[in-house]
Order: sequence, then structure tokens, then C-alpha cells
Amino acid sequence: MIAQAFRRWKHARRIRAAESEIAARSFTPKPHGLDAPLVVSLTSFGPRLPVVGKVLQSLLRQTVRPDRVILWLTEADAGLLPEEVRALGAEIRTCPNWKSYKKIVPTLLEAPDAYIVTADDDVYYGPDWLAGLVARAGAGVVCHRGHRIALTDGQPRPYGDWDWNIGAPAAGPLIFPTGVGGVLYAPGIFHPDVTDAGKFTRLAPSADDVWLYWMHRLRGSRPEKIGGKFRVVEWPGSQTQNLRGGNLGSGGNDRALQAMIAEYGWPE
Repeated sequence: MIAQAFRRWKHARRIRAAESEIAARSFTPKPHGLDAPLVVSLTSFGPRLPVVGKVLQSLLRQTVRPDRVILWLTEADAGLLPEEVRALGAEIRTCPNWKSYKKIVPTLLEAPDAYIVTADDDVYYGPDWLAGLVARAGAGVVCHRGHRIALTDGQPRPYGDWDWNIGAPAAGPLIFPTGVGGVLYAPGIFHPDVTDAGKFTRLAPSADDVWLYWMHRLRGSRPEKIGGKFRVVEWPGSQTQNLRGGNLGSGGNDRALQAMIAEYGWPE
């Protein structure tokens, strides 16, 4: 009980620091300097709509200026979005209920020639979060947080056996970007199937990280993880529902891995 209370106290302190840091941002954002538009794309849903405004505030006030910040919602959720969130300045768009895939698939369909940076709707992002990704955009796929896939006889071991949240910069085909830290994807980096809703809902319905990894690895990507360990600071009230517990605790990621291997093979 004491340990739990201490963890709650530490988390509350981090939240206060994050809120203060966002409120204090007063810099003038710099142009991104890329050779194509830069779009930050995310999604949200019912229980998190009151919290997503905090995420948008951190994304709209970065040291590098994106061309667009798009929040994708279903029609039903768009009707529930608080007015103060609408007033922040992000584009609010609607799309089919593709669950977590809403954060990238609609943007891929609308802006296939853009650099797309995905973000989660429940996490604090620091002021240089986007700048770090943009600086390494030439790698094609860049992430702040990633795992290193463990292999046995040339095939991936169960997800729980991987080297999680690696603590140093690394690049190569076994670097597995995790969306919670944000990922930059360059134009043309994905296999054409990436927007095939029939396939991603059948093969990896709740494991978009797995699907996206396969889709860029099939095009020969060498993902790059930048920086040290990414600390995930989740906004209070955002974890009433989440996919991580299902993907880890009930083997959702492992089922998706096996389904992808059966469909596409292991991308060498």
C-alpha cells in the first residue's frame, strides 16, 4: 500500500510538471525543412475525449511546426468532443471506426505523399518531441520508443521475450517502434496493403504496431530509435480503457505476430 501511494505521488508530481511545462512554452516554432508536408496524426474515443485536449496542447506547441495536426474521430465521438478542445486549433476530422488504426490510416489515404507522425491520445509530449523525429526523418521510420525483437531460428520469439523500451539509440530491421512514443513515417515507406481495412482488422485487429511494422519492413525499412528510454507519462483519467493490457495480458500481440507470419512471412 505504501509503494502504491508513493507511485501515485510520483505520477501526480510528473503531471504537475508536465502541465507547468506546456503552459510555459513561449518559443516561436521553426519550419520543419522537409521535402514534403509534415502531418501529426492521432485519434481518440469516448472515455478519453476530456483528456485529449492536454495532448493536443502539447502537440500544437512544438519547437518545430507541422503543417497539420489532425484528430480523427468517429461521427459519434465527434459529437461528444468538448468545445474547448475544438477551439485549440487542430483539425477535427471523422472517419470509419477503425479503432487504433484511426490515428494513421485516414491520413495515409488523404495525404500519401506527406511525412506522417503518429501520436497517442493519452501521453505527455515534450516541446522537442517532434524536432527529434524530424531531425532523423531520412531514416524513413523513426521512433522515440522501441523494442528490439528477439529471434530463435530466424523467427520472432513471443512478444514478452523481446528487449523492451531499449535505452540507447539503435537502428536496423529488428527495431520495433511503439506508437506510444510517437513514430515518424516517410512518404512511400509502406507496403500498399497498409490501408487495407479488411486485412488489418482480420490479422491484427488491436495490434496496429505489429501491422505497421510489417507494412514498412516489407518495403525494406530499417527503423531507427532515437534517444534514451522514453518515459511514458499518462494523463490522469486516460486509462479507463486501453489496448495495451489486452495486447500484452491476453496475447493479442502474439496472435497478431503469428497471423502476419502466416499471411506475409517474416520480413527478412
